[in-house]
Amino acid sequence: MEMRERKDSHAQRPKGGMITMPFIFANEVCEKLAVVGFSTNMISYLTQELHMPLTKAANTLTNYNGTSSLTPLLGAFISDAYVGRFWTITVASILYQIGLTGLTISAVLPQLRPPPCKGDHHHNNQSLCQEANGGQLAILYGTLFLCALGAGGYRPCIVAFGADQFDQTDPKQKVQTWTFFNWYYFGMGASMLVAVTVIVYIQDNIGWGWGLGIPAIAMFLSLITFVFGYPMYRNLDPSGSPFTRLVQVCVAAFKKRNLARVSDPKLLYENDQLDASISLEGKLLHTKHMKFLDKAATVTEEDDLKSPNLWRLNTVHRVEELKSVIRMGPIWAAGIILITAYSQQTTFSLQQAKTMDRHLTSSFQIPAGSMTVFTFTCMLATTAFYDRLFVPFIRTFTGIDRGITFLQRMGIGFVISIIATLVAGFVEVKRKHVASAYGLTDNPKATIPISVFWLVPQYGLHGVAEAFMSIGHMEFFYDQAPESMRSTAMALFWSAISLGSYLSTLLVTVVHKLSAGPGGSNWLPDYNLNEGKLEYFYWLITLMQIINLVYYAFCAKFYTFKPVEIHRKEDGESTGDGVELASHV
Repeated sequence: MEMRERKDSHAQRPKGGMITMPFIFANEVCEKLAVVGFSTNMISYLTQELHMPLTKAANTLTNYNGTSSLTPLLGAFISDAYVGRFWTITVASILYQIGLTGLTISAVLPQLRPPPCKGDHHHNNQSLCQEANGGQLAILYGTLFLCALGAGGYRPCIVAFGADQFDQTDPKQKVQTWTFFNWYYFGMGASMLVAVTVIVYIQDNIGWGWGLGIPAIAMFLSLITFVFGYPMYRNLDPSGSPFTRLVQVCVAAFKKRNLARVSDPKLLYENDQLDASISLEGKLLHTKHMKFLDKAATVTEEDDLKSPNLWRLNTVHRVEELKSVIRMGPIWAAGIILITAYSQQTTFSLQQAKTMDRHLTSSFQIPAGSMTVFTFTCMLATTAFYDRLFVPFIRTFTGIDRGITFLQRMGIGFVISIIATLVAGFVEVKRKHVASAYGLTDNPKATIPISVFWLVPQYGLHGVAEAFMSIGHMEFFYDQAPESMRSTAMALFWSAISLGSYLSTLLVTVVHKLSAGPGGSNWLPDYNLNEGKLEYFYWLITLMQIINLVYYAFCAKFYTFKPVEIHRKEDGESTGDGVELASHV
């Protein structure tokens, strides 16, 4: 993304800054209210309204989550290469709107869903429930696909667009960027909190027409709010496809693979004028790793230094862009398994809650889909504590503006997530023990006399883990990605979520198949969780996370931060003096 602001002859006031935050935050609040409002309780819609078996419904949901977190790679490419972030967000929101509207219509019209189940279907018998037919499923998948496309344009751009409103060459505004990340996540969490309480309650007690219609209205309001702030935004022009530049470096290095390495890195090709549009915040400096890529910047007699063929010769800055992306890969991969663990909250943890006593009073019970309120509450509380108390305190010891490095922050999140799934397994053992003691093991529709608040520790710990891991992951991608690839960096953040969701689907499918035993026994049964071994599944994920933590610690220890030549702005004026070598932490 080229760091060059569009000129507006009608506006004298500098664009961007804190004045744009109300529009961006209001947009994010409405968008998250819409998306979380329909996705949090979707497992209930699929099993109760479309009569899907539990494992099929769980996989449908995680497949949707995976796809909607993978399409941001496409959205980031379009944004960075062609249309910019504002228009990508706007078009994506319209696609989202169409998808949610279609989903609402399918919930309202009886012919677009199967008829209600007949009679009382206890135990494992689903013969009285007609599963959705091919046409009804096609409408479901079509609307979900439109929502996934909308997510593809929205998710990678909105965070980067908000951070774009702050000038990274101004020390004061740069500090505001890290505060923005924390409070962006706080606002997102607050809207999610409303979604998993108010919206889920409406879905369970009033109906799915209103339960999906309100999210559709919220999405419309998010679009209007965002567009209304257009005159105030700091809009940055696209600078061409970042993927093309990465490929050019690879091709140039391959063509010159037989050349000898230069003895002095200062002999490698540099062209400040060529890189001006992709290095306004600072030029990337040469690093000694992955020296084979340096051959792309090695000058030969055939090269035109004034107007180089970028498929044969690239600058050091462009080579270091590729190196930065490659170095980010192992840290990116470490985040995948945490999402797999987190995904269980909207599938199996929700099904656990349905079997437990959810009454607060004799006449009111907590909707099962609202249990994630404890996740979001803990995430919000942890984020506020981290930003207002922890960072100022720890900064006095570390001297780091944000308190601790984002790698340390992510590591803390990994440890807490391990504890969350470990605890979840023991809670499931307790739940099944009570079911057995009261003779309810064979009755999947009965309410087991054990409080649903036994699930609070696992939900709450996942929220605390997210406050550390997910925000740290987001900071890492924004900070360590080349400045011209910020949308792509956010897409990488979402792609980790995508693969985590797909891994959950794969894990559920494999475990369901391999754990099948005589008489229909299974770790993850389709219709009666009381007869399963869900605790083994949770502990399997715990073991995978422990292995992942060891891998992450190794990657973090040897990670090389990108070295940047930073030109500071002081007193509102840009200065070419005082060039500083900074390794971001």
